[in-house]
Amino acid sequence: MDRCYLESGRWLHHRLGRLHALLCHGNGAPPRSHGVAKYERLTRKSGKRAIWNGTVREDRQALTIPQRWKKPRKIFVNSMSDLFHERVSDAFIAEVWRVMRATPWHSYQILTKRPERMAELLTQMEWGVLPNVWLGTSVEDAAVAQRIDHLRRVPAATRFISFEPLIGPVGDIDLTDIHWAIVGGESGRLARPIKEEWIDEIHDLCGVFGTAFFFKQWGTWGKDNKRRSKKANGRLYRGQTWDEMPQLSVACP
Repeated sequence: MDRCYLESGRWLHHRLGRLHALLCHGNGAPPRSHGVAKYERLTRKSGKRAIWNGTVREDRQALTIPQRWKKPRKIFVNSMSDLFHERVSDAFIAEVWRVMRATPWHSYQILTKRPERMAELLTQMEWGVLPNVWLGTSVEDAAVAQRIDHLRRVPAATRFISFEPLIGPVGDIDLTDIHWAIVGGESGRLARPIKEEWIDEIHDLCGVFGTAFFFKQWGTWGKDNKRRSKKANGRLYRGQTWDEMPQLSVACP
């Protein structure tokens, strides 16, 4: 089969198989979910905010979409949910894997806060390592740094960590066999500040372990620790943008 090579660049946020748990950093549903039929009865009102009510809905209909996309796409599988949430069935996760295996011309990115379940399930199941699937976990500070050890156990062609929102130092972490690190500050009305020394810590460790470093944004709090729009704060770090990514290759349809 011929090979297509996609240049490193911005991930296109095509979404597949959302479970509609609306975990979204655990803070509730994003505004764009309101009025959409598939998100009905998944949230409750808390003041002016919509908060996820704990309902998990497996969207099998969405699993048919990637086969219809004939041009290679980069698909972020769960923008508002967690595929490895305890109330997501093993059977549904298996269906997601079958879709990703059947569409090797796409590249898939899966992010979870439950890498221990991901490691347990993927080491037990004989699904094999899919070269077009990137598997990652979120690490916001040192309190959850143990997720990295679970991620390392996951059989994957590409492992990545989202240090976003970075709300504290992560400490002297081990990035062995971690291929990509995404770092970013929090945004929004209740955003917590990010410190440059926390970013320095991760950046320097990426250099030691050969991990690609991607700085996404300062967020609501800038380098000078002043609050402004995330657009105004930008994404310059050490005087430049950082868009490093592991090399990505996928098959052609």
